[in-house]
Amino acid sequence: MQIPHFPEANHPLVKSLFHHSDHELLTLFQQNPDAGKYFTVIFCRYSPIVYTLIRHSARSPVQADYLFALTWRHIYYELGGLNLTASESGEETLTMQNWLINMTAFCINDIKVPPTEAIHYSLQATSPPLWCYVQQALDQLPPVLRLIVLMAQTFHWSETRIAAYLQAEGEAIAPNEVADFLQEGYRMLEDKLPTDIRAIYFGED
Repeated sequence: MQIPHFPEANHPLVKSLFHHSDHELLTLFQQNPDAGKYFTVIFCRYSPIVYTLIRHSARSPVQADYLFALTWRHIYYELGGLNLTASESGEETLTMQNWLINMTAFCINDIKVPPTEAIHYSLQATSPPLWCYVQQALDQLPPVLRLIVLMAQTFHWSETRIAAYLQAEGEAIAPNEVADFLQEGYRMLEDKLPTDIRAIYFGED
């Protein structure tokens, strides 16, 4: 079993944070919701453990990769409210590693992974931290724009088919307008991604 390599681990923004303890990274993540690098460092630090646990339980590599991404998405949403210390003593009651192992076990047992042929996720194309932040950005788009972007990107529908679907739903949008909506959707999507995520994954300065 080969553990996937994630090139973002070599990005200067990520490497510059490697010296931080788990506790410091968690605090920085919770205090800076507009930054994506802290979650990315936690991901790079612990992805081998999480991947190993998942790979042993999944039936196929494609299902393993998809469950790995879904697990990190679950971790991402749970991290915001995580507290590793006991409030009375201030001592660490749980280590990040133990918590992540618990979260992974929960996801392995709780998430129903679709059959291999129904999965359109590629770990090579989209690393879990990028996926989490793109999903978060998508959630902030106006509903019609989000729908158009999803139909184009997820289902690879043509502009004519998207327009026909929207017209059937009562949206008066012509096929030639779909392209403009798509461009607007992509622009807004990029705007809503944290600047450090754009730097790490798209090489922006």
